[in-house]
Amino acid sequence: MSGLTHIDRNGNAVMVDVGGKAETLRIAVAKGRIRMSAETFETIRTGAAKKGDVLGVARVAGIMAAKRTSELIPLCHPLMLTKCTVDFELLPETLEVEAACTVQLTGRTGVEMEALTGVSVVLLTIYDMCKAIDRGMVLGDIRLIHKEGGKSGVFDR
Repeated sequence: MSGLTHIDRNGNAVMVDVGGKAETLRIAVAKGRIRMSAETFETIRTGAAKKGDVLGVARVAGIMAAKRTSELIPLCHPLMLTKCTVDFELLPETLEVEAACTVQLTGRTGVEMEALTGVSVVLLTIYDMCKAIDRGMVLGDIRLIHKEGGKSGVFDR
């Protein structure tokens, strides 16, 4: 019909049958950014937020979110992730924090949605922890950076 894997020939939403796919190492990396005021950036950089360690809490939230992606995105398969990491880069020239979420497993379906969900929740958590200082923060530039495994091969942005 449309070439979309989650739509059957009658136009109904379906969960893709991955039963016949080979198990391969699957890796995905997603990144996103949150832009903020200089005061908020400095608060995060110095670890002086009243709610605690902003990046530490955001890291744990992102990992938890990646593990629960199938509970949030209706047609995602529940996956047993073997690795999930969240890393940060502070960008003082643009007053942004860039987060990267890397997810891995050996399985029959990719982990792009898990990486994208993880990084999205990381940014939302940073917003939540700092909103008392800065309600004008902007989340964005959420994107898949790298994907490998499966028959579609490697994708690099």
